[in-house]
Amino acid sequence: MAKELNHNHDGLVDFAEQLRADARGTADSARRTELGQFFTPAPTARLMASMFEVRLPRIRLLDAGAGVGNLTAALVAALCEREQRPEAVFVTAYEVDPRLTEHLRSTLEACQSVCEACGVLFSWQVLEEDFIEAAVGMLRGSMFGPRLQAFDCAILNPPYRKISSDSRVRHLLRTVGIETSNLYTAFLSLVVGLLDDGGELVTITPRSFCNGLYFKPFRKLFLRNMVIRRVRIFDARDIAFGEDDVLQENVILHSVKHADRSSLVLVSSSSGPEGATLTSREVPYSELVRPGDPNAFIHIVPDNDGQLVAQRVRSLAATLGDLNISVSTGRVVEFRARSHLRVAPSEGTVPLIYPSNFAGGFVEWPKPRRNKPTAIEVVPRNEDQVVPSEYFVLVKRFSSKEERRRVVAAVYDPTRVPVTRVGFENHLNYYHVGGRGLPPRLAMGLAAFLNSTIVDTYFRQFNGHTQVNATDLRSLRYPALPALEALGEQIGETFPSQDELDRLVEEQLP
Repeated sequence: MAKELNHNHDGLVDFAEQLRADARGTADSARRTELGQFFTPAPTARLMASMFEVRLPRIRLLDAGAGVGNLTAALVAALCEREQRPEAVFVTAYEVDPRLTEHLRSTLEACQSVCEACGVLFSWQVLEEDFIEAAVGMLRGSMFGPRLQAFDCAILNPPYRKISSDSRVRHLLRTVGIETSNLYTAFLSLVVGLLDDGGELVTITPRSFCNGLYFKPFRKLFLRNMVIRRVRIFDARDIAFGEDDVLQENVILHSVKHADRSSLVLVSSSSGPEGATLTSREVPYSELVRPGDPNAFIHIVPDNDGQLVAQRVRSLAATLGDLNISVSTGRVVEFRARSHLRVAPSEGTVPLIYPSNFAGGFVEWPKPRRNKPTAIEVVPRNEDQVVPSEYFVLVKRFSSKEERRRVVAAVYDPTRVPVTRVGFENHLNYYHVGGRGLPPRLAMGLAAFLNSTIVDTYFRQFNGHTQVNATDLRSLRYPALPALEALGEQIGETFPSQDELDRLVEEQLP
């Protein structure tokens, strides 16, 4: 069938798409989970291929974790559709799953058929080996030997799976100076090392790397070497890989190795890869990655309204340090404290607060949870896991896709929970002053500000997943102390409606 494609470039992508559907339909879901496999649908593959700007006569293409090769097929089809086609394309495709390599070879044979019909020399190799081991070997070799053979382009949908800190993969990566906690950022880090200067990378990944402490070393490495030229995000979490029930927010990046950072970056969003309403804007590179940001967060703002929000939040008067406030993650880790957890409070226990205790902007306790803990027994070895029962502001570390806001805050009011000490479970962040509580008006105002629409809108610009880390909260700017206290005075026994709360917050913002 590959030989029958001839000049039918769209037919090449459709051919690869059929192989992808066949492979997905017969794949063992447990095995796919083990490998972190999510196959790229044809519309997304076409979109990714369209981003390449390469105009070299001879193109060396890397497809790491190639699957059935549909990303390579999409790029080959795009290259062959150009008026000025390359003279030659050389493809190196890595795929460790032997059940996919037969499909991969069929796709590459089809690519060869189309290229031959267009007068483009096409050669390829399929390497049935672990990409991480192979790439580490090449990079280590280049440290002590001749310069490695580099690539001009790389297109990939890398596997998505966590890497444990003591795994062999983690140790391998450290031998070439890569510190990361997920397979997808490991793949990207290695690809960066294998690209030639001026080499282009187009990849689709979860958006989670844009912020957070765990991905900070990766962001530093990536942004030191690669210059982002185009960004595409999807408005809904389930668009790019909807058939796999993937609810991660995804981002497609086009970046160039060691390029000039003076060019504008095209940032766009849509409800799907093609045929969808699109908002886009060109922004200075400094707006995407703020100069001097120690966390190297990546801010994706595809519309002008979002940019106005970003400017307002960044112009706020105070950092947490200015306010003398700290934010930490709840100290009680449920699985470690299991022997001391109690379904009902009793002598020797203190309240244990979970996200489920949030109600109307305050903490409600006790709040019965069927066969779930509501209290923790305090013994000498866990006394450091509880805090005095004072005013605290709590923020959920994880939000569900059904929640309207990414940042969800509540006030722990000690007058509503008449105890002397309290524990905050690890799925919460809590604001405090040196481990003690906040003044009441400040706590009310801070919670109101965090629950506002302007904070939620700004937060979503750099946070692409459902997790709200203490590092993210530390990176925010806040109104000055008098403004927060004035806002707190407006909060009564219950928090107002969202519209009214936003109005109150707006009155205190510059």
